[in-house]
Amino acid sequence: MALKIRLARAGSKKRPYYHVVVADARSPRDGRFIEALGSWNPLLPKDGERVKVDVDRVKHWLSHGAQPTDRVLRFLDEAGIAKREARSNPSKALPGKKAQERAALLKKAQEDAAAAVAAASAAPAEAEAATAE
Repeated sequence: MALKIRLARAGSKKRPYYHVVVADARSPRDGRFIEALGSWNPLLPKDGERVKVDVDRVKHWLSHGAQPTDRVLRFLDEAGIAKREARSNPSKALPGKKAQERAALLKKAQEDAAAAVAAASAAPAEAEAATAE
């Protein structure tokens, strides 16, 4: 049986409140669970006690192979129970392939236009120099 440590939603409409539970991965989000391990109240201020977790029981279930979801893993990382790998995508801010091609075409067009302007301004100057002699 695949076990997950995940959030089960409670609370009323637009007033979320979550229970941290251990459940079979196949059971519904708000359905049957094995044990409640804590709670998360996202409406409390950040400096308040938003997350409450029973550390001993979480360690017990982690040792029995339960896998935390990403959000629960964030909570466990803050509590110092489990380590969450930092997600790093250094190429996220870079433009895509088509945008890079468009930028290259735009740069080439600007260089061609600058060269044409320079050639056009140089031609009258040469003509004046030739007439002055």
